[in-house]
Parts: sequence; C-alpha cells; structure tokens
Amino acid sequence: MSSDKLADARWFKSSWSGPNGECVEVAFLGDGEVATRDSKVGGTESVLLFGSSQWDAFVRGLNA
Repeated sequence: MSSDKLADARWFKSSWSGPNGECVEVAFLGDGEVATRDSKVGGTESVLLFGSSQWDAFVRGLNA
C-alpha cells in the first residue's frame, strides 16, 4: 500500500481498548475509504483498506 495515501491519516482506537497495546487502530481517509492496522505494528505494513460500503457492512455485522 502506498504510504502517500496514509500520510495524513489520523489513527485512533476504541476507548474500550486496554493499555496492553493489543488493539486495532482505524483511520477514516478523505476519499471515503477506511484503513485499519494492528497497533503493535503501526506504520503501513499491517494496513487493511476498506471501501465505505464494506466498512458499513462490517460495522452492521458487529452491531447485529
């Protein structure tokens, strides 16, 4: 994945996350895509990228 696309990403993790660092971070990108990564790894190596409809389906699944 191009690091240019993630250069201005503002990563965050859930307030439910504990202090042990085993979390998933999320960044909403300007083009409607959503990036996720493993907080232990950081950087762009562990990034998964989702389109807005894919992310919406994922969140609906979590809430169901």
